Amino acid sequence: MDWVTITALDFERCYRAVSTRDSRFDGQFFTAVRTTGIYCRPSCPAITPKPSNVTFVPTAAAAQQAGYRACRRCLPDAAPGSPLWNTRADLAARAMRLIGDGVIERGGVPALAATLGYSQRQLTRVLTTELGAGPLALARAHRAHTARLLIQTTNMPMSDIAFAAGFASIRQFNDTVREVFAVSPTTMRTEAQRMTRSGSRLVPATNGSLTLRLPFREPLDRGWLEWFLSSHVVAGMELWEDRAYVRSLRTPHGHATTRLSFQRDHVRAELSLHDMRDLAPTVARLRHLLDLDADPVGIDEALGVGPADTDVVETSGRDLPDVGAAPAEHPANVGAAIGRRARAHPPFTPGIRVPGSIDGPELLLRTMIGQQISVSAAATHTARLVEALGESIDGPVARLFPTPAAIAERGAEVLTGPARRIRSIIGAASALASGDLLLHQGRTATDLRRDLLALDGVGPWTADYVTMRLLADPDVLLDTDLVVRQGTTLLGVDLTDTARWAPWRSYLSMHLWKAALAGRKAAPPKASATKSVAAPKAKTRL
Repeated sequence: MDWVTITALDFERCYRAVSTRDSRFDGQFFTAVRTTGIYCRPSCPAITPKPSNVTFVPTAAAAQQAGYRACRRCLPDAAPGSPLWNTRADLAARAMRLIGDGVIERGGVPALAATLGYSQRQLTRVLTTELGAGPLALARAHRAHTARLLIQTTNMPMSDIAFAAGFASIRQFNDTVREVFAVSPTTMRTEAQRMTRSGSRLVPATNGSLTLRLPFREPLDRGWLEWFLSSHVVAGMELWEDRAYVRSLRTPHGHATTRLSFQRDHVRAELSLHDMRDLAPTVARLRHLLDLDADPVGIDEALGVGPADTDVVETSGRDLPDVGAAPAEHPANVGAAIGRRARAHPPFTPGIRVPGSIDGPELLLRTMIGQQISVSAAATHTARLVEALGESIDGPVARLFPTPAAIAERGAEVLTGPARRIRSIIGAASALASGDLLLHQGRTATDLRRDLLALDGVGPWTADYVTMRLLADPDVLLDTDLVVRQGTTLLGVDLTDTARWAPWRSYLSMHLWKAALAGRKAAPPKASATKSVAAPKAKTRL
């Protein structure tokens, strides 16, 4: 598998990707063309420049800092984000995750450095060496991207766009847009209106509402993501209707609601923001939830997903069980439904994704509520908590997920079940509310897992599951999970020999989960059943 590293971009591999216009590498590096003074994504449709005229840089900020302006034909900042920020766990990658979440806009470089546990000087040195630009330049590139998005897709006043994108002044906004895109904001909007296809018009962003296209790298297993989102819906804060996922979420300056639907080549995101300054972090969190920055072709190659498996994509959603469906008692019996070739070549689905998270505390607390019970039962318990303690908001869903402080104070009045589990949930909420436990994307997997295991009621599975989803860690194998083990039986995967799947064992876990769930639906009913038999309880849940 071709990988483009950050510190030492391989010129030959990069140029080969540019020559073939390989869209898989969009966002992984950028092509700076000295003769034109512009930088492009690898798949830019323009004439391929001569090798002697190009330089490859790891980030758009590095190109901008060197004086290059963005190509107005291929819009390099509109490419999916680099998958390296998830596959790498070093300081530079963790910093990029936090910059994308708007940490610098909210607290400056000091806040970013403090969150990561480094001095500002050391952080700047590492980012400049690794990524070709310091934290301020990287944040500026993110602001420029947000500004372009709002200029070209909405009718918002320019002054409001400058504020929403994180600029300190209108002048800074105008200067940055001119430097990065070589046109004024007004000209950029006029060109966007002229080039709009099918006579459609820009969507006015009224009261913080706007619609965006979230790009991704093909292929994408839409059925898996649709099943995952729909099966975990919690009444009061989430909806699944007309094949669209609707939910509320807390944002740095308030809250937002979003409606996500999967289109042929993008995810349609309809947003309603309480504060437009939260646009960039909200988009980053939605992309993280759906794992849209992944490199599916590279992952599929490493896991051995071949063209013969593409038939699974079309039936992936229908092959999964209904929400709350009972598991098959004899998973081995459904091997015929999967096919004899499973043991020789597991029928993995191309483009499967590992769902991330919208909010770290919510992820942990919902996971703990769901321990030792079914998915539907967990949704019922969580909905009761949301109804009692969640903050009321206007919109298609009525409430937000409760804050850790609210759960720590009043959760015992609402939660039901084993007393020990309730105490564990209250204890975790108290640790989150007091700041003793920090859940954010800038943490290392080792430190996060250690802190999670220190909590009462959190075992290895919960710690691994939360780490995998919160940090988008690609190499977490949930080998103690009952559903995963059922998947290994169906597909003939040996869990004692998984090194060959590294560093993609999180995706392997998703494949095994999906195979087991599809097997449950494919399993024939018992020939004779004189009375109802309760489904066996799994040690874990999805």
